[in-house]
Amino acid sequence: MLSTRAPAKINLTLHILGRRADGYHALESLVVFSGAGDTLSLTPGAALSLDVTGPTAPAAGASDDNLVLRAARNLAGRIEGLRLGAFRLEKRLPVAAGIGGGSSDAAAALRLLAHANDLAADDPRLYEAARATGSDVPVCLAGRARIMRGAGESLGPLLSLPLLPAVLINPGVPVETRPVFARLGLQPGESVSGGAHPEIPSGADAPALLALLEKGRNDLEDPACLQAPVIVDVLAVLRAARGCRLARMSGSGATCFALFTTPQTAARAARAIRRQHPEWWVKTAALR
Repeated sequence: MLSTRAPAKINLTLHILGRRADGYHALESLVVFSGAGDTLSLTPGAALSLDVTGPTAPAAGASDDNLVLRAARNLAGRIEGLRLGAFRLEKRLPVAAGIGGGSSDAAAALRLLAHANDLAADDPRLYEAARATGSDVPVCLAGRARIMRGAGESLGPLLSLPLLPAVLINPGVPVETRPVFARLGLQPGESVSGGAHPEIPSGADAPALLALLEKGRNDLEDPACLQAPVIVDVLAVLRAARGCRLARMSGSGATCFALFTTPQTAARAARAIRRQHPEWWVKTAALR
């Protein structure tokens, strides 16, 4: 049995640049990953199957439409005789939460299949299968910090960033991505004039990185708050936490994050928030 993590994907920034002629929104986003998430295992074999367990498994939907199977089928369509097998997904991340849980699961499936079939990590067919599976799957393949552009198909070089202690909160309200983008009201071919995305150098220390992040934004935050007003409450709680340096929504919501200077201050904030809001999913994380 082969096994790998499928970590949460966090958009530290998410700038919408416009809407392309093909209908997709063009974006620029600094993506990082947490130290924890779902776990995916594979027992190689001839038949393809998926068993989903874990605390958030009921919200993951029908297994036959899961992105893990979709990614495997997309790769099998590109590689004749690909060895498949039985997947087992331990689902811990909230679903429809803006942290790429399904996309990270799909990327993990491609990594496991690459290992089982002796494919190089940079085999272009892995990227092709990832792209065919979903916009966020390519950036999740490596699971490391980088800039994502376009509709997710254009990836910048891997970035060496300092560890960022964080608190993640999901209020338990699923947020569909499509309606959030629709609230932007952009027509195909329309561009958006806004502040440029800050240049993120590899090797920046934590204070320098935080200063750059403060110049960024998440353009989906306002439309997501209209769709799920509880996000406003989550952000207010995070920004009021002692030691919070920056609080923002990830992706299209509803998960939000706050960055702290030390793991200890992040842990203290998480404990206090759990006491106030036991119904929320509250986790400490090390983002990089």
